[in-house]
Amino acid sequence: MYVTVAISESLGVEHEVELARGRVRYRDTGGAGPVVVFVHGLLVNADLWRRVAPAVASAGARCLAPDWPLGSHEIPMPDADLTPLGVAALIGEFLERLDLREVTLVANDTGGGLTQLLMARRPERVARVVLTPSDSLDYFFPPLFAYLPWLARIPGGLWLMLRPAIWTLAGRLPFGFGALAKHRLDPAVLASWAGPGRRDPAVRADTRRFLRAVDRRDTLAAAEELHRFDRPVLLVWSWEDRVFPISLAHRLAERLPRARVVGIGDSRTFVPEDQPDRLVDEIVEFLREHRALPAAPPGPAVPEQVAPSTQPG
Repeated sequence: MYVTVAISESLGVEHEVELARGRVRYRDTGGAGPVVVFVHGLLVNADLWRRVAPAVASAGARCLAPDWPLGSHEIPMPDADLTPLGVAALIGEFLERLDLREVTLVANDTGGGLTQLLMARRPERVARVVLTPSDSLDYFFPPLFAYLPWLARIPGGLWLMLRPAIWTLAGRLPFGFGALAKHRLDPAVLASWAGPGRRDPAVRADTRRFLRAVDRRDTLAAAEELHRFDRPVLLVWSWEDRVFPISLAHRLAERLPRARVVGIGDSRTFVPEDQPDRLVDEIVEFLREHRALPAAPPGPAVPEQVAPSTQPG
């Protein structure tokens, strides 16, 4: 028995929105605070943000965590354009359909690459961006995962990869999730990521369409337009990431007028899994720095500590 998509109720109330070419399911914490929309990557869903979005919401933001059609979504989108440019446009349509304005996008992995395509082409509703290790520039896909588009062209390749024994092993292997997360992933969350593709051939068909269209020319072309994105960007990148090295973050920041890179330790690509508390702190501070959230109230005064005397009595 497989768990359902986005199993984490802490992400908020479940909703669906009808877009021009299909439906997207998302969770929403609600509230009247600044809007933060999360963008996950390939073969994961909104559960990636289960330890991040609720904490950002508790600081006063309204957090929306959709299940984008990237292989772990429950609702197939057979009529949608699921090329990378098409999915980036779908993210923009999601913001428009819900009339979300002055949005902060928080993205990871493939979702970061899609966010850059949106920043280059349809940035009107985006006020701020937080990128964790992501596809960027000539890393779309990064060398370690360059096999995925080829796998999508092999009949039955995706179905075989999603079989329970292989999927569980991929959580440990250096060319699977084992390369993306430094610390052990929750088996229930891994199951929620694999379940839709295991069960539904239409979901696998969506995934194949996306994978077959991946082309670094899209992210390279977007990078040529990022100098026009004059809004704040925070790149929270892992020093230890072997898939998207931190040098990639600095190369990307050079193309953005208002970008800042923050390096963190004890993490790989999946910063929301390896260092959720640190990521929450960086997001909340970023929102406060740019006046989307009020400044933190001052803490209680700490009594002055008097060092004990070292003089002999």
